[in-house]
Amino acid sequence: MAIYANRKGNESNDALMQRFKKQVQKTGLMKMMRTRATFKKKLTRRAGRRSALKREEYRAVNRKKQFYSNM
Repeated sequence: MAIYANRKGNESNDALMQRFKKQVQKTGLMKMMRTRATFKKKLTRRAGRRSALKREEYRAVNRKKQFYSNM
């Protein structure tokens, strides 16, 4: 995916750079490149299971809160 900005009429260099930066930011390219820059290990099965159980706990608590908040 190529991102480029052509100068419009008598647009200043600063305005051109600002427009280009905005285009880059909208695509999310920099965010993606920052995440790719560092290596991240995959979760072990144990850690993945532990986080899944924790999520289920939180969901159960939230369901309980939701149920009792309507009374």
